[in-house]
Amino acid sequence: MALIRIPDQQRTLREPEAVTSFLEARGITYERWESNRQVPADATADAVLAAYADKVDQLKARGGYTAADVIDVRPETPGLDAMLAKFSREHWHDEDEVRFIVEGRGLFHISPPGGPVFAIEVEAGDLIRVPLGTHHWFDLCSDRRIRAIRLFQDPSGWTPHYTDSGIDQNFQPVCFGASYFPPEVSRSQG
Repeated sequence: MALIRIPDQQRTLREPEAVTSFLEARGITYERWESNRQVPADATADAVLAAYADKVDQLKARGGYTAADVIDVRPETPGLDAMLAKFSREHWHDEDEVRFIVEGRGLFHISPPGGPVFAIEVEAGDLIRVPLGTHHWFDLCSDRRIRAIRLFQDPSGWTPHYTDSGIDQNFQPVCFGASYFPPEVSRSQG
């Protein structure tokens, strides 16, 4: 289940209804895909897409997406630091950024106009759609592992437009899930 942290307000949202409502009010779609689908860690991208074909087809029909692929990032991924440097700078896209997390965790920071920056920690089973034009950046959690299905309206045109605002430098790329807080704190905050 995704978690939201709003650093300026020292607030963390953990309850599913609160997370969904908060994101929906900001135009971000969030869904939790509970399933018993088991995709082996060494499964090919084609096998991952086949395992979720019905869900991917539904999303394509709903959002006008024409293509899907799988990004698979591990600590040993060649050029990982250079790749992460591209994601961790504030940017926006000419189309939606749609991700279904198959494995691992990551952190989307969203910088809405006129509102405080907030972070969304996503994990396996989370689907997120960040609308086109939304200023954001992305970091991996400390295990540096994520496998996600990505959907595109035009894969050839999916390019980050960097803002060079420097705002991303004011926020730590620290995930804040259950492993970050002691159990009694993680259950009581909200």
